[in-house]
Amino acid sequence: MKKVGVILSGCGVYDGSEIHEAVLTLLALARSGAEAVCFAPDKTQSDVINHLTGEQMAESRNVLIEAARIARGQIRPLHQARAEELDALIVPGGFGAAKNLSDFARQGSACQVDSHLKTLTQQLHAAGKPLGFICIAPALLPAIFDIPLRLTIGTDIDTAEVIEDMGGEHIPCPVEDIVVDEDNKIVTTPAWMLAQDIAEAAVGIEKLVARVLVLTE
Repeated sequence: MKKVGVILSGCGVYDGSEIHEAVLTLLALARSGAEAVCFAPDKTQSDVINHLTGEQMAESRNVLIEAARIARGQIRPLHQARAEELDALIVPGGFGAAKNLSDFARQGSACQVDSHLKTLTQQLHAAGKPLGFICIAPALLPAIFDIPLRLTIGTDIDTAEVIEDMGGEHIPCPVEDIVVDEDNKIVTTPAWMLAQDIAEAAVGIEKLVARVLVLTE
């Protein structure tokens, strides 16, 4: 059975992992006979957003504890993840990817990626293991790798320009499709960067999971 790391960044689209994307990823992996191994940074999240109003709340929450809601408690601190125990890695989107896994939301092209995520991703890539990044998460890739990469976040021109400034090659992509960088075994899909409903998001995510698993062979 293939073991696929799934990196969560909290719980909720505006301050953590996009829940639909995370659950669809876990479901697609389970249906494919793969084992998902969930991780999240054990640190205070960047901010807390009221998902009813969109307003910031005067609270402090831990990324790992919040992400455990999605993983039903079956989750480990990101610093415990080891490349040798995994066959692949998938990172769902949500603002948590841009706030908690990195500071892309604040720093844009000058962003820094969580050191544990960066190291893990680089080690997996060096071992020839595939990576899947969903929604806004692909924007982190040029900050992780100092090599040419083909990737997508959909069709958002402003974000695509930032990715190009960082050295990535952005490929416009519809919600139901994926972009595969075959040379680097990296698969990306827009998901909720473009999706109008959960069913649309599911199509691209299921394709991404399927291709990532094929690339483990």
